[in-house]
Amino acid sequence: MDCCEHFDIEQYLSVLPLFGDLSPAQRQRLVAGCALQPFAQGQQVFSVSDQCQAFYVVVTGKVKLYVASPSGQEKVIELIAPSQSFAEAFLFLDMACMVNAQALSDSLLLRISKAVVVGEIQRDPQLAMNMLAGISRRMHGLIRDVEGYALHSGTQRLIGYLLREIESGACTPGEGCLTVALSASKATIASRLSLTPEYFSRVLHELEVAGLIEIQKREIRILNVPALAAFGSH
Repeated sequence: MDCCEHFDIEQYLSVLPLFGDLSPAQRQRLVAGCALQPFAQGQQVFSVSDQCQAFYVVVTGKVKLYVASPSGQEKVIELIAPSQSFAEAFLFLDMACMVNAQALSDSLLLRISKAVVVGEIQRDPQLAMNMLAGISRRMHGLIRDVEGYALHSGTQRLIGYLLREIESGACTPGEGCLTVALSASKATIASRLSLTPEYFSRVLHELEVAGLIEIQKREIRILNVPALAAFGSH
């Protein structure tokens, strides 16, 4: 990608929560272990059993973390958006990657090597605290997912996903409504929510019939947020 030639890695690191508290000198040392890597849609970033020698930050595009059964069935663990990092926990395990990572669209990733991170942690334990906070947030999210799978219906999970997209700002305002653009295919998001694609589509249709949403391909127009949230509590 042409943009790689003019990309200021140190400036980019300075706006990431993970590295924002570091001094310019510390970030400059990290830059020495960073590299921009473009990935085409569908390209693997890493696979289960690969040795993890780096972690990544999504600059542009989208990455899915998933596991696959011997028969080829996938379970999406997480969808990684721009400015989010992934695989940092594997750096401290000294073991192979436990999930697969694949670019869902043409993506630009920042690869940060294990060696430079470990070296900087030895210089400044605050970086370790920042990384632990990020790992803890991810663990909290995964625990929330498990709770949702166990205690919430499929309809509640899908509505919860739409409401979280609104809360995170991943929507655009319209005339009397909010529009959520699905960040991945319906099948991928269904897997993320532990739903079958057929059930996912059926719930969307039920919500549309109820007058709560309108579906336009991969755009979901939320017509009444309070009513949608109340529907999900049934």
